[in-house]
This record gives sequence, structure tokens and C-alpha cells, in this order.
Amino acid sequence: MPVFQNILQAVGNTPLVRLNKVVGPEDAVVFAKCEFMNPGGSIKDRMAIYILDKAEHEGRLRPGGTIVENTSGNTGMGVALWAAVKGYRCIFTMPDKMSAEKVNALKAFGAEVVVTPTNVPAEDPRSYYETAKRIHRETPGSFMLNQYHNPDNIEAHYQLTGPEIEQDARAAGFNIDFLVAGLGTGGTMSGAGKYLKKKIRGLRNIGVDPEGSVYLDYFKTGKLIQPHVYKVEGIGEDMLCKAMDFSVLDDVRRVDDKQSFVMARRLAREEGLFGGGSSGSAAHVAVDLAKEIGAGKNIVVVLPDSGSRYITKFYSDEWMKDNGFLDPTDRMGTVSDLLGGKKRTVYTVKPSDTAKVAVELMKRHGVSQLPVVDGDKPVAMLHEVDLLQALLEGRHELDEPVSAVMKPIDGVVTLRTPVSRLRELFAKDQVAIVKDGDQVAAIVTKIDLIEFLAARR
Repeated sequence: MPVFQNILQAVGNTPLVRLNKVVGPEDAVVFAKCEFMNPGGSIKDRMAIYILDKAEHEGRLRPGGTIVENTSGNTGMGVALWAAVKGYRCIFTMPDKMSAEKVNALKAFGAEVVVTPTNVPAEDPRSYYETAKRIHRETPGSFMLNQYHNPDNIEAHYQLTGPEIEQDARAAGFNIDFLVAGLGTGGTMSGAGKYLKKKIRGLRNIGVDPEGSVYLDYFKTGKLIQPHVYKVEGIGEDMLCKAMDFSVLDDVRRVDDKQSFVMARRLAREEGLFGGGSSGSAAHVAVDLAKEIGAGKNIVVVLPDSGSRYITKFYSDEWMKDNGFLDPTDRMGTVSDLLGGKKRTVYTVKPSDTAKVAVELMKRHGVSQLPVVDGDKPVAMLHEVDLLQALLEGRHELDEPVSAVMKPIDGVVTLRTPVSRLRELFAKDQVAIVKDGDQVAAIVTKIDLIEFLAARR
């Protein structure tokens, strides 16, 4: 590791990490660009430092000056980091929907924070946009980044983020087919997306927009809708930003608050990636896209900020429940809890095994269904009732392979799957196969679920 002269030199060079559990084996490969690993906890470190270095170099920001900006929190952290090292005063305006962690983190760096109403139009004097402009006008010697409309926002990601993604993918030996990123100010997609399109033939840029924001409808129809308040932070907008270049986009997809928060929680619990709600938004779209296009393609998704900003919000079960985002049944535990951490012996047959072999296994071990495996991979289920029916009707003989009577698998879960999901799976099949990686770890039946629930009560 290099030795840095100050913390600002540590910005960038964040890793690309493959997603393994939220993406299925038949899906496209998804690599997460872990921007929450920047020193200030978000991708906004790149843009803030780029703009401020340029402004200082050009004399638009002078020693003893004040930096003013409207922010959802992440840009503020990047600015506050730079200001702490360089010795500048900061004043930030933030909407009141932002987490207390964000406000307190900015104050920890010595910044002043002015909290404004969320549910007002962008042009309202009380909005965080207009409040920042007023403070800038009233503060002699101040500099405002104007991240929403500053072309340097795009330039930062064209010069820094895009090349970094392309170089890392090339070094790892894979081609990028899709870039997925949230649309906020628009700088990340407009800059990095433009660079990657220039360098990678056939690449498609997919923007992510939360329900309540204006971008998707404007991209599809060219018309602005009436925005409404949503809870996910750091993504979406209630106005058009000049830092959003729609020409680089191939598609825009919508997510809602629950999809964003649930995926962010899954990333933390299943992948060990501690991202914010906007990370969940982008990952939700990337995972859906991976299922849609299938194996053989590669997706890079940008995870913009850290989950540390949202401990008292969507990472809190109580907050999720109070806001209607958490089904109470999800709190019953996982399949791993149901199994009690005990490894179960799973008896299997191959498609080429005869019905006689299957019957002997069922009789000897007292089971009424057997996973049919190809190597270690489960490919079908053999149910006692289906085999019996085929034998009674003369459609099958004991010396014939089970491949003729096996049925598709309707229920596959992992050890981390919520117990509440078993109910919907049991509506389709009598059992659920529990996988640990590619191997069958256990078979869960309705009676297993009944016993687990009875024990909890």
C-alpha cells in the first residue's frame, strides 16, 4: 500500500466485487463498484475533490473562503473532508428527510448544517437548493459547487470513475456489457457512462430512478411529471439537472422504497456489502437485469454510499416495520434458524437410477421425496406419490429410470431465506430444497415448518 500525504489521496481505486448470493447461477455476472469504500463514505468524494481542486487552482476559491452547497449528505461529506484538510469553512443545506447520522457526521467535520423542508418545490425559497443560493449570495468570498448543474461534476466521473472501472475490468479479463447506476445529480452516469460507451463497443447504460422522481418519465416521454416525496436518499430528483446527460442512457428503470431497502439489507447480510439505500436501488435493478439477460453477460453496478449513514433508518427492523417495509413474518427467522444449525443427511438419486433404487431409499430412510441430482446439482424432484401413481397405472416399471417420473423443482431456498417464504413455496410443492452454494444442504417439509413455529410459540 502507498503512503499518502493526506487522506484526499486515498479517494478512488475502490474495488469491483462479484455478487454471489443475490444473483443466481443462471444469471448474468454482476460486479459491484464499491464506492462506499471512499474515505468520506461515498462516490461523491471524487466529484467534490475534483471540483474544489479545480476551483482553488483557478482562484475561484481562495484561502479564508467559505464553501456553500445543498446536499443530501454525501457530497457534503466529500466537501467537508476536503475542507478539513485544506482549512476552509463549510455551510450545507439539507432536506429534513435525511438521516440524523448524515447531519451529525457533517457537524463532526466542523461544518454548519441548515435543515430545510423536504416537501416543497425546488424553486420554493425554503428548499435546500434556494436556501443554499441565498446563503452563497449573502456570504462574501464564498464558493458554491452547484453540483446539480456543474459540468465539472460530469467531467470528474469521465476523468476518474469511468477509466477506473474500465481498467479494472480489463485487468480482471472480462468485458462490461451493462453499466447500472442511480440517477441523482446525474454526474456518475453522465461521466462514467459516456467514457465507457466510448471505450466499450455495445455497452448499454441503465439508469435507476426511484418512484416519485422525474427522470424516468422525462426519459420516456420528454415531459416532466409532478414529483412526490420518497424515503430513499441520495438518488432521484424533483427537477432536471444540467449534470444529467440523457444522451448516454439506453434505458431507465424504476424502483420503489421497499425494493431499495430490502436489497440494501440483503447486500449486507448475504454479500457483506454495507451500502446505503441508493446502493440497494441500483443493485435491485442490476439483479433483475441479470435474471433477464441470463448467463454470459457482465454487469457493473455502482454502489454509491455507505450503510453507516442509515443505522437508525432502514437497517433498523423497527423503522422498517413502522414505515410498512417489513413484513412481520420476516422476523420469524431464516431457514438456517429452522434447521437449528444442524446438518441433515440428504438422500438423492440420479436421473439414470431405477425406480427400484428410489423405492428402496425411501423405504430404508423413511422419506417420501428424493432430490434428483446431476453431480451435486439438484435438477428435479422425485415424489413418492408420483412414482406410486405411475406404477399403479402401468406407466412405469421398477427397472426403468426415474427420469420418466421426476418433476421440476418448484421450491429452492438458501440457508438465509426468510422462513416466511416457505409458505408460498409449499403452495407449489410439498417440500423445499435448501442449497448451500451448489450443493443440497437439506430438505424442508411442511411438518418441519409446523414444528419450528410450534417451538417458537
